[in-house]
Amino acid sequence: MDLRSTLLVIGGSACSFKLLNTIIRSLPTPEPARKKAWRWRNITTSLAHSSLTGAWAVLCFYLEPKMVEDLISSHSILSNSLVAVSSGYFIHDFVDLILNQSFKRSWEVLFHHSVVLSCFSLAVTSRRYLGFAVVSLLVEINSVFLHIRQLLLLSGKRNRPGTEITAPRPSVTYRMTSWLNLGTFLVFRVFTLGWMSRWLADHSDRITPRYFLLMGTAGLGLLSIMNTVLLYRLIRADILSNAHNTSRDH
Repeated sequence: MDLRSTLLVIGGSACSFKLLNTIIRSLPTPEPARKKAWRWRNITTSLAHSSLTGAWAVLCFYLEPKMVEDLISSHSILSNSLVAVSSGYFIHDFVDLILNQSFKRSWEVLFHHSVVLSCFSLAVTSRRYLGFAVVSLLVEINSVFLHIRQLLLLSGKRNRPGTEITAPRPSVTYRMTSWLNLGTFLVFRVFTLGWMSRWLADHSDRITPRYFLLMGTAGLGLLSIMNTVLLYRLIRADILSNAHNTSRDH
């Protein structure tokens, strides 16, 4: 894909996710989530992006297995399109957050999007490191369960009916989602980011220009810190709090 085609895909993707967000507005919203209707739409749109790009990333490596051997110069229309489509989503979500949520509440996500867009823009414009960008999108497999968990919380389906006040107990759906979220977090976030960091260290002499290495190292370092904080919050909310409630019952 040439630069013009890539920019058209990015723009088309941003508009498509905006259209999807608008369509979701016209669909029924669960009663408990109506007070946070914008957040419901935002997370549902994010779920669509994660489902699409997570599966697409796996497909890229399935159809182009040699890309794993050369994450620097190997590329294809499929991988280029994936990174461009994902860039379009992050642009849409960045604007959506700025327009609808205070900076105090959204700065972490805005910072994350800024880092990702900076790295992705280098990949799609230079046609280098597209394989590396596709590896990073494997994280979206975990994001699917992370977003489903958030939607369950918004829709009031965290606890079993009748246990909310006296002794809150997670519903079967929420419990399964929680464990799948934590499991895929370890595999597709912790392991993937760790592997990417080691790959950067092992191939640092091949990465040119040098500011690519600087951006990649800084980006991975910052994202690792953010993911560590996120993992702590998930463990505290879904494991430690449940253990506390169980011990209190006895």
